[in-house]
Amino acid sequence: QLQLVESGGGLVQPGGSLRLSCAASGFTLDYYAIAWFRQVPGKRREGVSCISVDGTMTTYIDSVKGRFTISRDDAKNTVYLQMNNLKPDDTAVYYCAADNTAQYSITYRCDFYGMDYWGKGTPVTVSS
Repeated sequence: QLQLVESGGGLVQPGGSLRLSCAASGFTLDYYAIAWFRQVPGKRREGVSCISVDGTMTTYIDSVKGRFTISRDDAKNTVYLQMNNLKPDDTAVYYCAADNTAQYSITYRCDFYGMDYWGKGTPVTVSS
């Protein structure tokens, strides 16, 4: 079964850190750009960060720049989102998604559209 599984969410105080993991099973992430999204109940899901197939491009929304870092370890078939200096506004369910951009010979770019696979999400709560 092809699936993405997120882990690493939880409750953290403002200023704290978490590292989210996105592990793939049933397929290899080697051909996929990966994006992290987040959603708060009642609000639209927003793209937070993405990384290209070859890892040369990373993108972040303005509100997380300088605090979040996306990385990939293809040997472990896993993508990470390191989140530092967390703020209450970061509270959300975080999802990872995979986009097979390599099928179009695009290995150097990522965005938040046209995802092929989605995980079920991991909740992050930032509160004192």
